[in-house]
Amino acid sequence: MKLSKTKKLLLLLLFIQQTGFSQVHFQNPVLPGFYPDPSICRVNNDYYMVNSSFGYFPGVPLFHSKNLVNWEQIGYVLDREEQLPLAKAQVTLGIFAPTIRYHNGLFYMITTNITDKGNFYVTAKNPAGPWSNPIWIETPGIDPSLFFDEDGKVYVTSAQNWGAVKNRIVMSEIDIATGKLLTEPVTIWKGTGGKFPEGPHLYKKDGFYYLIIAEGGTEYGHKVTIARSKNIWGDYESNPANPILTHANANEENNPIQGTGHADLVQTTDGSWFLVALGFRPLDSHQILGRETFLAPVIWNTNEWPIVNKNGSLSLEMNVEKLPEEVKIKNYNQTDDFSQNKLDFEWNYINNPITQNYSLSERKGYLRLYGSEKTLNENPGLSFIGRRQQHFNFIVATTLDFNPSTENEEAGITLYKDAQHHYQLYIRKKGKERELVLAYSIGKIHAIEKTILLKNGTVQLKITGTPESYEFAYSQGNDTVILLGNVDTKYLSTETAGGFTGVYIGLYASGNKSQSKSAADFNDFSYTTKE
Repeated sequence: MKLSKTKKLLLLLLFIQQTGFSQVHFQNPVLPGFYPDPSICRVNNDYYMVNSSFGYFPGVPLFHSKNLVNWEQIGYVLDREEQLPLAKAQVTLGIFAPTIRYHNGLFYMITTNITDKGNFYVTAKNPAGPWSNPIWIETPGIDPSLFFDEDGKVYVTSAQNWGAVKNRIVMSEIDIATGKLLTEPVTIWKGTGGKFPEGPHLYKKDGFYYLIIAEGGTEYGHKVTIARSKNIWGDYESNPANPILTHANANEENNPIQGTGHADLVQTTDGSWFLVALGFRPLDSHQILGRETFLAPVIWNTNEWPIVNKNGSLSLEMNVEKLPEEVKIKNYNQTDDFSQNKLDFEWNYINNPITQNYSLSERKGYLRLYGSEKTLNENPGLSFIGRRQQHFNFIVATTLDFNPSTENEEAGITLYKDAQHHYQLYIRKKGKERELVLAYSIGKIHAIEKTILLKNGTVQLKITGTPESYEFAYSQGNDTVILLGNVDTKYLSTETAGGFTGVYIGLYASGNKSQSKSAADFNDFSYTTKE
């Protein structure tokens, strides 16, 4: 029998559908840049994910997806100071390792404010907010997670990694309405022997309670391990094939993704399983983007242990049999003309902002900053808004109208790792004129790289990023763009500076020990990736 081309095509599509021969391609990371400690949940056909935010405000960015690859930010869980006091946080403390869960029509986000009262959770009917004020709980340690059992009982797990008793995962039953612990915390697992067992999550499948954790520290030795028990209180049996995800082995030592760990699992409507985890992409042993969010498929057959991506590793180019919906190419470019009455979700403050130092209404179409007495070397209280550097290759530009009345005032753009490690391109007054300054701070080294006198009028500031260096330039009006200098990226890396965050691109103003009276007006901002 001779088949028509249409019938042949239909038979081919049917064969592909039934055999899974066709594969879906996507690129990791699914959230590039500083988005660590991912936690995920599903509600019907919708997926929600949160990440750690440390000392930045608002806290705990919240994302939505239909396909697990394309994520759109829909808000922040912690967007009020009463939810998120950050007076002692700097940028590298504050919020650690949130977990998001959904139960009986209510979303729960539980986390640790390491520089405040410790562990707490908030709730919301709508994930876009508003979220409740914190309900504080007295579970020890960090990285709390909630588990809702089938019998109506609720449990909280956490990681205890310091003090007289450490290196253990503890659990209590909790009154979810009040946050009161109904049982004393007891040790349920100590992991496989790696340092800093943390990030615990519980799941129930095929009559087993599965406990997934991170071990090895959030560096190159990071890994994901898992144990299970028929009884929620244990004893928990370690998976003989642990770790189920790590790149701390000979097979993956040259993988461009390193430090993989701190995972959470989610099941799709068709029964498939996926894992989200953090990792970082080092360049010449230096990582500047921070820990990012990666996605991998999981094979989890009945009564068996989960297998991540067939071999327990991640890759930048991923092929999976299927995803919940079609994947689209993500555009990470950002342009902002500051014409709206609030900032876009990309922007963050360092710690809690002094609101009177920021305005989008005093001069329409401009972001106006008034410098506080704090400098880039001091926070909280610094007048700063920033967005993550998400790519190795990028161009950022902003137009600044700033005429300081005193020599102590400055305003400009910065590449900011923390208070001791940042580069800055800023305008200040010198005598009766203005000058543009390229400077850097690397630990105890504070140096001015170059100064140049400016003409009257606005100034266009530009930074071009490559894996090896940042190039600083400026122009005025229709004049040619003038290169001022290059600075190595590695001095803003975690290996040099320490801490848990990636590089931020920030707009700032400072009065340098006094409140500035001169307005720094930013007319626009653009972030363009070249990758």
